[in-house]
Amino acid sequence: MDPERLLGGLNKAQIAAVTTSGGPLVVHAGAGSGKTRVLTRRIAYRIESGATDPRYVLALTFTRKAANELQSRLRQLGLRDQVVAGTFHSVALMQLRRRWEERGIEPPSILDRKYAMVAQLLGRRKDVEVADVIGEIEWARARMIEPDYYHSEAEKAGRIPPISADEFVDVMERFTQLKKRRRLVDFDDILSLAIRDLRADPGYADAVRWRHRHLYVDEFQDVNPLQHALLTEWRGSNDDLFIVGDPNQAIYGWNGANPFLITDFPQREPKTTVINLTDNYRSTAQILTLAKASLSGKGGDLTPQTSDGPVPTVTAHDDENEEATAIAERVRQTRDPAEGWNGQAVLVRTNAQLVVIEQALAAAGIPVRMRGGKGPLATPEVKEIIRRLGRPGIDFAQAVDAFADELEDPPDDLSPNEAERHANRQALLRLVRDYLAEDSQPSGPNFLAWLATVQSNEVHRDADAVDLSTFHGAKGLEWSVVHIAGLEQGFVPISYAETGAQLAEERRLLYVAVTRARRELHLSFAEQRTFRTKPAARRPSPYLAEIERAIEHLRKGLDPMKYKVLAREARRALGSKSTAATERDDPLFADLRSWRSAQSKAHAVPAYVVLNDATLRAIAKARPQSRGQLAGISGIGPTKLERYGDAILKIVDNA
Repeated sequence: MDPERLLGGLNKAQIAAVTTSGGPLVVHAGAGSGKTRVLTRRIAYRIESGATDPRYVLALTFTRKAANELQSRLRQLGLRDQVVAGTFHSVALMQLRRRWEERGIEPPSILDRKYAMVAQLLGRRKDVEVADVIGEIEWARARMIEPDYYHSEAEKAGRIPPISADEFVDVMERFTQLKKRRRLVDFDDILSLAIRDLRADPGYADAVRWRHRHLYVDEFQDVNPLQHALLTEWRGSNDDLFIVGDPNQAIYGWNGANPFLITDFPQREPKTTVINLTDNYRSTAQILTLAKASLSGKGGDLTPQTSDGPVPTVTAHDDENEEATAIAERVRQTRDPAEGWNGQAVLVRTNAQLVVIEQALAAAGIPVRMRGGKGPLATPEVKEIIRRLGRPGIDFAQAVDAFADELEDPPDDLSPNEAERHANRQALLRLVRDYLAEDSQPSGPNFLAWLATVQSNEVHRDADAVDLSTFHGAKGLEWSVVHIAGLEQGFVPISYAETGAQLAEERRLLYVAVTRARRELHLSFAEQRTFRTKPAARRPSPYLAEIERAIEHLRKGLDPMKYKVLAREARRALGSKSTAATERDDPLFADLRSWRSAQSKAHAVPAYVVLNDATLRAIAKARPQSRGQLAGISGIGPTKLERYGDAILKIVDNA
């Protein structure tokens, strides 16, 4: 076949990524820039040009789904099943099994669930969650931290183990010993054993490196130290290495992934060639402007290759119920008959936030599908409580009171895992309260039956439905219309993000969510949210300030590609200049902004939390004379009408 056929439809940077010889080659592929297309075309191009023997190609991915997609695309390009494509774990296990067979060793069994073993080692302790201990073991293993070094490394990383450090090290060591006695290996062991074999036998390592001498790694920003160590052993001194990824989509820090492994690769290996893919074939210029703003200008410079679309929106709502109802209404309004419900998604930061949104969509008769997980009701801690509440013959109201008491006044120092479990339990309590409001004779079996009807709105994965997902679960997917909900301090960024690295990852998570949208993007937050039974005031995400500024830029009809993220001082100066110009143009708008500024200072909140500029302009244009007219303006909900209505009408009247 003619390898040049594989270059058709590629831009200059993509062609360079496909054809550049030598190595190592690092490709920074921005969101929607054709990453998988370039990866598969390069493999096929080098095979058809004679530079690569397909029998010696190893393409590494992070999920089985991605590996299958890669193989499917290669077949579409005319290649058969000669290329090895798999995850780090599947390829390492294949290597180990071949090694065990050659040496006549009976393979150990795979331990895919650690819970029972770790629970056995912890005994009957009720002061610790088994899942937290497992998480800490996996945190250490992903970073190749041996028990002897756990104390110092945990202290350096600011880790607070779920049990004392000495107890944890003891459990970690006994867990390793117990696996050996039972001839079990877990997924981390698979990688560690593969590394051990390669380091222990140079002849064997050379044979493996010969077998996989053309290396390709997808999503390199997700590599953790353990995986990187195995890749280093597979590679040896070989420079035939192609890695592709996007540092701006590095969102798995909890698993040890480190974006510096890709960004600093050229510093570690000066022979490296770096190619940047910045043409975006997914999203409109308006959406990409917000993507850049979500990162506060630290990367994310993408050039749109699609037609323009509507300006994204940011909407404040009185509480989470109003927000969810508004999202359901917008989902119905923006449904494209040609795409059906499948063209839309609602994205949130945490699983627990999905419950109220799922309920609102169900009430509107809109089918939903959970992506990247089954939602908070399927988590172990929630399923256990559902089982307890569903027992026949119990005093249901008393059981609910006991459950609610368990959630009262959680400590302030909850770990991330504890905070997530607590939020999931709160989501269940919300559903229980809804059930009690509907059933005058509540019981365990009746509650289970009611809960089944609530969950029945979720449809089969292949059906036509709106996708509900966390930001993490949405990675790698895209929709025509995306609704991002709950953009509040405590969610975005998440409450337990404290270090610079954690906060930077929270920005990247928002960037991932924003760049899932192809045509329309709608953002929202609630000014009040109920936790347990107590309503609590919420502050909007601090990341919204830059996003609001970007939206104002777009609403003025300015070129999306000329939007620049400014330093705080320059932003203040620009704000004062634009305000002065607007005051000359519209005195009423100026009066409204002055009033808003006073409210902002009095309540110590950002100005756009009171009312954003779009709402002030709408008021200045409509000049409402009554509460009813004011209520008809977008951005004026019941709470804001009650809180600010009289003052706004007085300003309009004076004007």
